[in-house]
Amino acid sequence: MRRLPPLHALRVFEVAARAGSHAAAAAELGLTHGAVSRQVAALEAWFGQRLFVRVGRNVVPTPAARAFAEAVSLTFDRLDAAAEICGRPLAPRTLRVSTPTTFAMRWLIPRLDRFHAARPEAEVVVTTTTTLHNALRGGFDLAVRREPRLGAGAHHPWGAYRAVPFLAEANTLVASPSLLAARPLRAPSDLAGGTLLTSETRPGDWGDWLAAAGLPLELGPRRTFDHYFVALQATADGLGYGVGPLPVLSGDLAAGRLVAPFPEIVVPRPGYVALVPNDADKTPTLTAFIDWLVATSASGA
Repeated sequence: MRRLPPLHALRVFEVAARAGSHAAAAAELGLTHGAVSRQVAALEAWFGQRLFVRVGRNVVPTPAARAFAEAVSLTFDRLDAAAEICGRPLAPRTLRVSTPTTFAMRWLIPRLDRFHAARPEAEVVVTTTTTLHNALRGGFDLAVRREPRLGAGAHHPWGAYRAVPFLAEANTLVASPSLLAARPLRAPSDLAGGTLLTSETRPGDWGDWLAAAGLPLELGPRRTFDHYFVALQATADGLGYGVGPLPVLSGDLAAGRLVAPFPEIVVPRPGYVALVPNDADKTPTLTAFIDWLVATSASGA
């Protein structure tokens, strides 16, 4: 007879470990923070050890809990696949996609209706991660990540995943129309004295672009935000000049929310890849989504 942990507590624990906090798990599951804490406490009592520890103001999973959560995620994946084969052949197929926040907001989500139009039976659930917390964790069918810069002798971090490159990217200068109206840029040197907006997650973007433009690194005052999507919003609000990726920002440029004053000055960046666990269930929906990513990026639409 199997001695299994409480299954509801397992489900709550898996989401809490994947989401990185009890509060995020509560929001995803539609529960209160207290309900999540009680379920995690019940599982800790069953194991006889702590699964989460406090680090500063945050409660984070222990290394053992993270490894266990990945195994639980894979088990739930297999259970879901078995249930679909056995009793839900006509049910919508849920595809869980993990992506960086800016990529999700600026590229993926504005185009998702096109995929749903081609695959109306599919449900795509998008979860986001920041560059500072970009680790691959369980709980997804497919992850979008940027191709890493690897030094000599470095090992590729994705040995357990099949990687499908699909979107090249390059940085260029971007600014709001209102800022450019008040302070026109006729040449890159006109940036001198202007406020340069940057983020902790992309610290080298300005240095690379200024070097490509032949400008000194200390061109003007800088204002730094914790995440790039916050710096991007500040750029759109006219607080200063930003460096932004194309084609991820193509929608903002087409809508006139941002302008690229010098589109000929670009700095290539590592592109995006779709990552699928080697042992994942290769469903028709998953295959169709990867094909759609590749075709959409190739078309430039």
